[in-house]
Amino acid sequence: MQRIRKGDEVVVIAGRDKGRRGTVVRVLDDERIVVENINIAKKHQKPNPNAGVAGGIVEIEMPLDASNVMLWNPVLKKGDRVGFKTLDDGRKVRVYKSDNEVVDV
Repeated sequence: MQRIRKGDEVVVIAGRDKGRRGTVVRVLDDERIVVENINIAKKHQKPNPNAGVAGGIVEIEMPLDASNVMLWNPVLKKGDRVGFKTLDDGRKVRVYKSDNEVVDV
């Protein structure tokens, strides 16, 4: 089970975009994640008339390491570490480490 999943709101804790929040767009298999509007890079793109792609400089979201983000805790209004707990009905859920509240609903 992954600590950070697609659709989670995260806050960046290290790097150029430290302190910014965003939603996870994609989780790559090698512990890297893509967060919307975070870690933007400029790419020089060639035009491709067959695919309808215009050329020029485009901005794309580059992957971040999962260790450089924390899950956003809306109750405390800050980033929080994530742990795991097994419920009475046998389900394994993610919980915030600071207040043991369940992340998954």
